[in-house]
Amino acid sequence: MSQYEKHVLGLSGGKDSAALAVYMRQHYPELDIDYFFTDTGKELPEVYEFLGKLEGFLGKPILRLNSDRGFDFWLKQYNNFLPSAQTRWCTRQLKLKPFEEWINPILDEGFTIYSYVAIRADEPYREGYNAKQQNLHVRLPFKEDGIDKPGVSEILESSGLGWPKYYEWRSRSGCTFCFYQQKIEWVRLQERHPEAFEEAIAYEKDALDHGSPFTWSQGESLTELIKPERIQQIKADYAKRVERIKAKKTKNPLRPDDNLIDIDDVYGQPKFCVACHK
Repeated sequence: MSQYEKHVLGLSGGKDSAALAVYMRQHYPELDIDYFFTDTGKELPEVYEFLGKLEGFLGKPILRLNSDRGFDFWLKQYNNFLPSAQTRWCTRQLKLKPFEEWINPILDEGFTIYSYVAIRADEPYREGYNAKQQNLHVRLPFKEDGIDKPGVSEILESSGLGWPKYYEWRSRSGCTFCFYQQKIEWVRLQERHPEAFEEAIAYEKDALDHGSPFTWSQGESLTELIKPERIQQIKADYAKRVERIKAKKTKNPLRPDDNLIDIDDVYGQPKFCVACHK
């Protein structure tokens, strides 16, 4: 490896990027990879817990970006308007910008940087970070080596790390109030982390008072979403969708993970920011 090469791998707190870090550590130990996490300051507690476990496995610290400019800072810069699928300032300011501010000075010094991204072989609809600099190269080891979703699970289980605990109730990592999460996930957030849910309500009310056209969950406010009759409806709708998926799903005894049902199965191709999740 040239002294003018640098290898980096971004971690989201999710299963795919964690599995890629494990995979690279096991298969390419000669690479001195710098692992980084762009911290919004509003991640799930389970994310921070899992990153600590991952640091132990990797044997080196994970660099935290965004230490002084988290979500609250940028929310004020955008006049308390919430980020949304139409205006994703959170991805731009809290994920992409910190990465570029960290990496660009290194590129300016003449280094060639290889960035490893956890896009799987079974995700043809996803693309990695679009590198503008000539000496920044994006690598997709999982796609290149044919590793799919069950393969990711096998990597994490065999390493002893397992999955982040939030997968018990949520389909991916990200801010506690990520606007891409499904309504059933908002209900579960209120049940698992009521203090984070109340904070999300406070952000939403303040944003609406400032004229923001967006709520966290499309079509209704969180105050409306947690009314008892609405929660009952959301849970019933989710249960019906799960049963329909189970009825259609073909069991594969050789790949038991293929038989698991998650929110992506229920609601179709997921919507999320590449920089935030995986």
